[in-house]
Amino acid sequence: MITVLTINGGVLFRTKTFTPDYRYTHNFVDGWLVDEIILLDVTRPGTAPTGATSFESVVSAVAKRSFVPLAVGGGIRSLDDARRFMALGADKVVINSGAIDRPELISEIARVYGSQCVVLSIDTRKTELGNEVFSHFGSKPSGMSASEWARQGAQLGAGEIMLNSIERDGSLEGYDIPLCREVTSAVDVPVQICGGAGAWPHFVQGILSGGASAVCTTNIYHFTETSIQSAKAFMSKAGIPVRLS
Repeated sequence: MITVLTINGGVLFRTKTFTPDYRYTHNFVDGWLVDEIILLDVTRPGTAPTGATSFESVVSAVAKRSFVPLAVGGGIRSLDDARRFMALGADKVVINSGAIDRPELISEIARVYGSQCVVLSIDTRKTELGNEVFSHFGSKPSGMSASEWARQGAQLGAGEIMLNSIERDGSLEGYDIPLCREVTSAVDVPVQICGGAGAWPHFVQGILSGGASAVCTTNIYHFTETSIQSAKAFMSKAGIPVRLS
């Protein structure tokens, strides 16, 4: 189970269809029973809220408090960008638009840090092409299908795929299971499904029906240590091996 924290101007925000729409009053960054934290900078140019702080300072603070693996993404377009976040305490980097603009970025980072440190984030919308990949906060179509880009990314050295449904983001209606199956059947690397989780059965569906290796949640307003424990207990009862303590 992976918690995705979306940071807008240094502040934790909820997102809906990839747009920050609710500012949390507290930063829920404690590890609890989650197995990994993904920290994403979703700040649009010129839209940072009042009192914004740098994303780097957030990464550093979370890294010092977290005892689970930390993956960091947002604006990584060069090996130097990856180096900066790794130096701040990240265990992995998440790349998206930078890899679409320049696919060799995947290989450059993998050669230095290993494939296990490279997470390729794939954002999709449904178009006439099917599940089409979009970049730049979900605003720019790539002309590639999700499975096509996932295969290419894995061949270039991505060790994991983070699969996002833009339409499902913030919906709490469940993951896009057909999308997940499309990608998990196309690659051999682990796939993390993201976008739409709102109830414990959605986590089970993502693993058992979608074939995902991990499930992510971005809207964590209802997540506390107790609720995460309940979610993992539900998954365990469904036959999914999870860490319960």
